[in-house]
Amino acid sequence: MTHLKGAGEWRTATGVAAAVLSVVASGAFALAGAASAGAPVEPAAVSARTGFHGPKPTVVLEHGAFADSSSWNGVISRLRADGYPVVAAANPLRGPHGDATSLRGLLDHVKGPKILVGHSYGGSVISEAAADRTDVKALVYVAAFLPAPGETALELTGKYPGSTLPDALDPVPVTNPDGTTGTDLFIQQGKFHHQFAADVPRDEAALAAAGQRPIARAALEEKATVAAWKTVPSWAVVTTQDLNIPAAAQRFMAERAHAHITEVAASHSVAVSRPGVVTRVIENAARATR
Repeated sequence: MTHLKGAGEWRTATGVAAAVLSVVASGAFALAGAASAGAPVEPAAVSARTGFHGPKPTVVLEHGAFADSSSWNGVISRLRADGYPVVAAANPLRGPHGDATSLRGLLDHVKGPKILVGHSYGGSVISEAAADRTDVKALVYVAAFLPAPGETALELTGKYPGSTLPDALDPVPVTNPDGTTGTDLFIQQGKFHHQFAADVPRDEAALAAAGQRPIARAALEEKATVAAWKTVPSWAVVTTQDLNIPAAAQRFMAERAHAHITEVAASHSVAVSRPGVVTRVIENAARATR
């Protein structure tokens, strides 16, 4: 297990343009990759300076609740600089099964080997989307859920003390496309910085709060039906200052999955506050699959 302490690393990524698919992203951290229709994505060329032999896998990033694909900007810019093809998917945040179906459609479109990376609730999605796929070579969980069949995100959050998320939520009644009613969950903007991104500059966190995407309450209550981490090599970034998913819960899930664990003193928004750490873990996973 690797332990990383301190939260001094912060560098805002700029100028991230679409490289593998046409990209449109909205939200607090500006542009990031999102898939669109077009020619299948080809793996990028080998980058000698990273010591990778053979074609690099495409890194597919799945964001979690209260964020969007642009939250990966700092990670995307670093991966691209090291020669990795990257796609940041748009997560519907409606439920693990439906969201995994959406992600699998994107995976079918991307040629070659792939590394799936999930942040927070995105971990539940990649755990299902990667099942029975030989093209997915590794899973990387970033402050994320690694549910076993029958478990829910809500259950795992409460398995250990430390989450203050319930008191920070703003529930909004919604009408679903089929006419039924449901509830979307936001984080109250005034509590977003402390709750979600305490080690992110306050002005950046305020932008993220305004642009956050809500998750359906039902998504956090939906039981997992499959766990790809049982068969796919896994890596995990455990955030020890996390107020959404307690570090003890993250550690429990990562150890159960026999994941390669890196612990870092960071908030839930570690991909924004510590993009270098997250990038290194992803690249370690990629190199291990060559």
